[in-house]
Amino acid sequence: MEVTGHAQQAAWRERAVPAVERVRPGLWSVPVPMGGPLRWVNAYVLELAGGGLGLVDTGWDADDSWEALRAGLAGIGGGVADVRGVLVTHMHLDHVGLAHRVREASGAWVAMHPADARGLAALTDRSPEASTESEVAFLVGLGAPEDDARADAGTPAQREQWRRLARPDRLLEDGDRADLPGWSLRAVHTPGHTAGHLCFADEDGGLFFAGDHLLPRITPNISTHPGGDADPLRDYLHSLDAVDGYGTGEVLPGHEWRFRGLAERTRELRAHHERRLAELLAAVRAHPGSTPWDLAAHLTWSRPWSQYARRMRIFAVTETDAHLRLLASRGLVVGDGAAVPTWTAAHLR
Repeated sequence: MEVTGHAQQAAWRERAVPAVERVRPGLWSVPVPMGGPLRWVNAYVLELAGGGLGLVDTGWDADDSWEALRAGLAGIGGGVADVRGVLVTHMHLDHVGLAHRVREASGAWVAMHPADARGLAALTDRSPEASTESEVAFLVGLGAPEDDARADAGTPAQREQWRRLARPDRLLEDGDRADLPGWSLRAVHTPGHTAGHLCFADEDGGLFFAGDHLLPRITPNISTHPGGDADPLRDYLHSLDAVDGYGTGEVLPGHEWRFRGLAERTRELRAHHERRLAELLAAVRAHPGSTPWDLAAHLTWSRPWSQYARRMRIFAVTETDAHLRLLASRGLVVGDGAAVPTWTAAHLR
């Protein structure tokens, strides 16, 4: 895999946020800072034929993120008012968060896949209190003690911002062309990270806007969710197969840095998940009758399990659950069918 976003990678190593960068004529990468370990989101700005700008993703809904996006657009000689359309790769807050401010300031349309539009509607329609209780119940159903589930899920007040998220004006299915004059971007449905995750293939320039489907350094979080797809990791692995044919062009991810070597990266990601599945199967064999909450503590993470809490622990447990579901679909583990299911290796039953 060849790094092409050298300035982005250098900024990452220096624990900084990179500068706005011209990627190609008429195309810029604007880093929009966010809290947490990912540090920034790559918003891509496209100059449109006939005037105006298009965006691929917007960044987290926070004042400093908004100012960074505005400054980035000003730095390339434009402004938020010039935006005509926003392509959202997926419904997570760091990608769709600022879309409502962009639309209010410019009148731009916002487009995403129907599956994520439905997921976003569920977030914005439900009260923060109901949303919190739903996540607590889901975590308890994975084996979490209720006190831990409530501590990790957070408070309704922390979810209030979800109600501001922009619902899409337009829906894009797999194969649809985005309405960005001067560009030939086709939507590629890549479920896994979310049910409606979209990548965008530039048919003329050989670019691949990857969102969070392909990242150069880390593996995207593939998790189960309340009311979500039954086997998201299987979906994700199929989606890796679906993008293999997009060749040797430059990959523009939602985080970290640009790179070439899409097929090599998909192979690495498949191999990672197979190793993870093998590690989890060994944990199930060593600890039969365990819940996903219990099993997560027996896996290898980037830091000691005792340091995991709140959203990071939720990600870890729901990712463990996703891997268990794929093992079950392969006939390697079985659940006991209880309200809080426990898992055992198939050959032990």
